[in-house]
Amino acid sequence: MGVGRTVLLVLAFVAVASLPVLFALIFCADEIIDRVACGYAEWRDRRRERRTIARLDRAIEADALTRDIDLSEFDRTDRRPLEQLAADLRRLGSQRLGGTGRSVVWHGAVLQAYDDRLRMACRALGITEHLTELTGVDQEIERVRVEGLLHAAGLTLPAARTGRRQQHR
Repeated sequence: MGVGRTVLLVLAFVAVASLPVLFALIFCADEIIDRVACGYAEWRDRRRERRTIARLDRAIEADALTRDIDLSEFDRTDRRPLEQLAADLRRLGSQRLGGTGRSVVWHGAVLQAYDDRLRMACRALGITEHLTELTGVDQEIERVRVEGLLHAAGLTLPAARTGRRQQHR
């Protein structure tokens, strides 16, 4: 009977020790149920979102749109940030348009730097440009075309001043 009493004593001790847990479960049952229900609802919403995004991807064939974009280009350390390119283009564009009274050499250097930044911005955004292949009026037309494409992509560049006529050299 010594073992039976010991088992009974252990069971009584466990019962007394678990009474606070039992009371906590009873008094906090609504909180526990609420947490479980909210967790399930969040899981269901995340799952529904993932399924909706997957359906949209299939509907617009998002993989086909991004297949040709090389994302490793954006991770290169020698690549200038797009914000910095935009600031350079605005600064150089203002100098290019307002450079009256400067030497032809200065104007040519500003124009070369402006075209370099245009090419970098086009490369960063995946826009095709032909600035190096053209000269004269054809290069000017290509520059305007590229500026328009960059503007359509969200890059704001300075426009020619409407109050003054642009001088051609």
